[in-house]
Amino acid sequence: MPLGDLWMAYRMRWKRRRFLFRIWRKRRQIAPLQDRTAAIRPDTILCFATVRNEMARLPHFLQHYRKLGVGHFLIVDNHSDDGTAAYLAAQSDVSLWSTQHSYRLARFGMDWLGWLQWQYGHRHWCLTVDADELLTFPHADSRDLGDLTRHLDARGITSFGAIMLEMYPKGPIADVLHDPAADLLETLAWFDADNYREKTHPIYQNLWIQGGVRDRVFFAARPERAPTLSKVPLVRWHWRHVYVSSTHQMLPRRLNHVFDRVQDRRVTGVLLHTKFLPDIMPKSQEELTRRQHFENSDLYTTYHQHLAQGPDLWCPQSRHYDGWEQLTALGLMSKGDWD
Repeated sequence: MPLGDLWMAYRMRWKRRRFLFRIWRKRRQIAPLQDRTAAIRPDTILCFATVRNEMARLPHFLQHYRKLGVGHFLIVDNHSDDGTAAYLAAQSDVSLWSTQHSYRLARFGMDWLGWLQWQYGHRHWCLTVDADELLTFPHADSRDLGDLTRHLDARGITSFGAIMLEMYPKGPIADVLHDPAADLLETLAWFDADNYREKTHPIYQNLWIQGGVRDRVFFAARPERAPTLSKVPLVRWHWRHVYVSSTHQMLPRRLNHVFDRVQDRRVTGVLLHTKFLPDIMPKSQEELTRRQHFENSDLYTTYHQHLAQGPDLWCPQSRHYDGWEQLTALGLMSKGDWD
């Protein structure tokens, strides 16, 4: 191995150790409200999430992932005041922790989830998602996460990649009506199909994908600042693993090698992003004060000011969502060798 590669591997090993130490130091920032982790079995697929005021999404979120085969949810509530904590505490397959500490200073919640993954995730397949992300993958209408992870295990694959696909309504967000008990994808049924670009991150070796509706509407003047859409949401966990930046990048770096754009032999998925419900308007207004989801940046201030007005994101090139086969045909995810 070239000397430069050895030096980078050494740096990344120490960086991972620093993140693990940071996670250990932050462990006391979360306190258990409802601990049902004794119900976790060796083959249980786990789901980890940090939430704040997500009652508009949680019923469908839990239903979606239960149907996909998640056996237990480990969730940190960051000081919700809309009934989120009480709702989650009443769910028999949810273990719940609470914190009032800064989401941003906890690496946007990843330090808190890292401690739970360290304690409970070892050797499990662990799904780490936001409450506004709904995973889909090839054959999701007839197969579940158990089938998918058995396929990955059989091939010695320990991480699974997905692109985040922004879903939005037709017409102004401010005019949308949504029943929390209803299917989110009936309300948010549209997406951008083909305005994506990619490059390889020079340090972490993950495929860095940008584009979609936020790039088109909010970041057209500064496309390099548009949100990153590629993620590694599903991992066969080891206590030494750590997320670096949300679920976009991991250490060890080999876990980031989840896309095979040349031959498409790896199966990949899509995270349907249900951010653009009407509650995005008060949330964006609150974020302009709290500044917990972004660094102090004039660019993101403008972004949240625009969202707070409930804009219309639809355009004539928007596509109506029609299931996993459509996403595969569009090249947004791959069946790989999973037939």
